[in-house]
Amino acid sequence: MMFPSSADRPAERAAWLRTELDRANHAYYVLDRPEIPDAEYDKLFKELEQIEADHPDLITPDSPTQRVGGAVAEGFAPIVHDVPMLSLNNGFEDSDVDAFNKRVSDVLQHGDVEYACELKFDGLAISLRYENGRFVQASTRGDGTTGEDVTANVRTIRSLPLTLHGDAVPKVIDVRGEVLMFKRDFERLNERQREAGQREFANPRNAAAGSLRQLDSRITAKRPLSFFAYGIGVLDGVPMPDTHSALLDWYASMGLPVNNERAVVRGAAGLLAFFRDVGARRASLPYDIDGVVYKVNRRDEQDRLGFVSRAPRFALAHKFPAEEALTRLLAIEVQVGRTGAITPVARLEPVFVGGATVTNATLHNEDEVRRKDILIGDTVIVRRAGDVIPEVVGAIKERRPADARPFTMPIQCPVCGSAIERLPDEAIARCTGGLVCAAQRKQALWHFAQRRALDIDGLGEKIIDQLVEQGLIRTPADLFSLGFATVAQLDRFADKSAQNLIDSLERARHTTLPRFIYALGIRHVGEATARDLARHFGSLDALMDASEEALLEVNDVGPVVAEAIRHFFSEPHNRMVIEQLRAAGVQWLEGPPAPRKPAGPLAGMTVVLTGTLPTLSRDAAKEMLEAAGAKVAGSVSKKTNYVVAGVDAGSKLTKAEELGISIVDEEGMRRLLEGK
Repeated sequence: MMFPSSADRPAERAAWLRTELDRANHAYYVLDRPEIPDAEYDKLFKELEQIEADHPDLITPDSPTQRVGGAVAEGFAPIVHDVPMLSLNNGFEDSDVDAFNKRVSDVLQHGDVEYACELKFDGLAISLRYENGRFVQASTRGDGTTGEDVTANVRTIRSLPLTLHGDAVPKVIDVRGEVLMFKRDFERLNERQREAGQREFANPRNAAAGSLRQLDSRITAKRPLSFFAYGIGVLDGVPMPDTHSALLDWYASMGLPVNNERAVVRGAAGLLAFFRDVGARRASLPYDIDGVVYKVNRRDEQDRLGFVSRAPRFALAHKFPAEEALTRLLAIEVQVGRTGAITPVARLEPVFVGGATVTNATLHNEDEVRRKDILIGDTVIVRRAGDVIPEVVGAIKERRPADARPFTMPIQCPVCGSAIERLPDEAIARCTGGLVCAAQRKQALWHFAQRRALDIDGLGEKIIDQLVEQGLIRTPADLFSLGFATVAQLDRFADKSAQNLIDSLERARHTTLPRFIYALGIRHVGEATARDLARHFGSLDALMDASEEALLEVNDVGPVVAEAIRHFFSEPHNRMVIEQLRAAGVQWLEGPPAPRKPAGPLAGMTVVLTGTLPTLSRDAAKEMLEAAGAKVAGSVSKKTNYVVAGVDAGSKLTKAEELGISIVDEEGMRRLLEGK
């Protein structure tokens, strides 16, 4: 066979070289069946590089030579996912799998459900966009809605095709999958790290994460990353496959790496058999996994099951038991999270567990410390939950020393000195100094500046990080004292962008009362509740001075929300910042409080809706109750008068029964509305 020469026909030769190198990459990295020696691959690669250097117009985005970008990015740009990248609900016991199968069977109304089973890789979730068959973009999961643009780095992954093949290539497709590092590649990477006198990576997942999030893609290119496809986001131009297993087969036909450790089974018995088979072979697999994933196989049945919260009802991640070890609990300290949550943290004698040396572990909350009967000085069992997050499981009481002592939750925040509160029905204690606490500072400032709050355009998280870390701002009020010279000296700011931020701060001084209330970041107070509070009280001072009883009269404000609002405004630090904001010129229009509604048959009563009613939607039932004068709350408390319960009522019904609250169905609710 005659091949075009680079001298006579460079365009044809370049195209042939690209095809040959792509085929060699697929055989080596995906099929694990090398077709040509490494030296021959290097020879072809260098020849293509030379042709493209001599003829830059022949360079194509999908050329193997373009996998490595040369420039160092300033940072990772955000990418909003067209279809959110959701998390999965977890199961740990056989009973969790049985319960999952029962829930699915009950909704689908048949017990012979077909499931697709696959591995749960210990890597990083990624979304890859192909347009007309060409790879154009990659983004991390991020918060599920917005991820980071890691296109240049993902382009370096040799197992990833830059061009899809086959007869049914879609116009647009978002391929969801996992970036990971094989065990053998991890060992070789650490060997190179040792030889270079550099820090070794703790485990393959850390190595993959650190490699994928490099600002210089040339560094990523030197890291042996791999990819497996397992899901889908946007699809345009071709029909969606009827089953999940067909989707993965289609991926493989287009050249996308798909893991072969998968099966289609029926019922809970099939799921558990797959789990046990994989578990028995887990140590011999060439990559780390922390469980398996079950998905209802048929796409139409997935659609019927839908989603709950941020997870699909049709899928479950079944995790393996975590590794455990014994060590001594030296002390218990508390950490203040970005949202003010106070978490007890165990300080431990160093212990190797789950592939890493652990010195700190979470104790979750005060109740967990009490429930597990853990004392400082105990010998404790440490587990890396889900093979990732270290936690203290319990104490070995037989080894308890005589001087062991209990943990006491502090009453003041160790960071800012504000009071620590714990609301009824909540397990987590929180610092009340949301506007002044250094631990919460970045989160509070970001929330204050976001679009739905004061909408300070140009004040993103990276800018807030700089302002806080350089000691330029402590509270939201400090934002309005920033000058042009201060902003202009920040990284990535020029005169124009600095002036834009100053102008945006000036515009933000003129806001609305609902936006300002929401911007304060009061726990449980979202946009809708902020609007209701502003409408009900008319002014900020009236809201700040409102009693808990007055707050409970507001639509959708129950005891938990009312207490959170009272705690926030009773903290002197928070009131001080509000006065500073007013002094800085932040202002809004105020008006009279909303007129009281005329009394109805349920005036003064609090009603909670739970479950699915036979003929009424939740919104319709709520509207009818409020028209009759009732206050519809989101949680059950001693102040609840009635609970209206439908199908699948859940924990609210259980709590109502425990508290002896009257429970009615839809028909009973209609009688109440009629005053009967």
